[in-house]
Amino acid sequence: MVFMSSYKLIKSIRFYFRDIDSVLFFAVLALVSIGIVNIYGITGFGDLLFKKQVIIGLLGFFIMVVCSFFNYRYFKNYSLLVLVPYISSLFLLALTFYSRSIRGTNSWIIFGNFTFEPAEITKLFLIILMAKYFSQRHIHIYQFKHIVASGFYFFIPLVLIINQPDLGSAIILSLIWGSFLIASGINRKHLFIIICSALIIGFISWFAVIKPYQKVRILSFLDQGRDPLGSGYNLIQSKIAIGSGFWFGNGIGNGSQAKLGFLPEPHNDFIFAAFIEQFGLIGAIVIMILAVLIVYRVILIGSLAGNNFSKLFSIGLSVLIFSHVFVSAGVNVGLLPITGLPFTFLSSGGSNLVSVMAGLGILQSIKRYG
Repeated sequence: MVFMSSYKLIKSIRFYFRDIDSVLFFAVLALVSIGIVNIYGITGFGDLLFKKQVIIGLLGFFIMVVCSFFNYRYFKNYSLLVLVPYISSLFLLALTFYSRSIRGTNSWIIFGNFTFEPAEITKLFLIILMAKYFSQRHIHIYQFKHIVASGFYFFIPLVLIINQPDLGSAIILSLIWGSFLIASGINRKHLFIIICSALIIGFISWFAVIKPYQKVRILSFLDQGRDPLGSGYNLIQSKIAIGSGFWFGNGIGNGSQAKLGFLPEPHNDFIFAAFIEQFGLIGAIVIMILAVLIVYRVILIGSLAGNNFSKLFSIGLSVLIFSHVFVSAGVNVGLLPITGLPFTFLSSGGSNLVSVMAGLGILQSIKRYG
């Protein structure tokens, strides 16, 4: 009986991997595993952050597998299944203003030791909503009213997130909406109007919306040596950590900048620098190759699907993963101003990883059900 049960289990696993994109699955497994090892090197085996990262990694894979069995066509065919999660995410975003502030921002819902960042799941629900909206109206995208209507769905969470304030997530939401407009074939005239409007809004926001500390981050990026002991300290320490890693790194647990507290937020905002300090440039190349492979497989699955919802969803998900990975990496090496965005698959904290893994599960559902 035990032998027969084991045989059936192995057979079921074989059938599962036959139906999904196994390359994507194992690329994600490799990157999440590397992230756990990296956190171990920063904090040690007994630290709570390491234990939480292991649990979050396992939870993320569980959610991805569960979502892969959910037939994605329900999102494509039933508006209620799309609108309810979207509206729920707006409600959760509004609740953050009544939660405890962390480092001057109200981005989290906090229950004791449990923290949840609604902006992360909002990104995924917006992708699902945009994929459904544009897949039904792609032949009418030249009508400006559809751009305005989609902009309404985008603008509500954008306003809530900006007021937290979370400029990094606001930029990601903008990139997601913009990618859907371009992928759907927006009229060049309308695109020009949107770009000009964005520039005007950005100019006004500098004086009326952006907080002083956010301005300091941008100014410090433009002049990285202007305040080495103040606003420029984080980036300087990040570059020192990266430089000390050389080609092959200092080894697991031997990153002095991260271990001795010189590198700020080594488990989150500057985790890429902490990783290079331990594993060197070769290690950085490996994780960037894995990230590119994941984005490529996401786009490939969507391009081979037989409907516009799947194609658009894959574009939105690839933009979400790509922007988080490469913006975070750019911040760590000084190519972009500090945004506070997590490095997907590496950074500690579960909100971003869980939402991305849920999205990957829906993508695997697209691969399974066609």
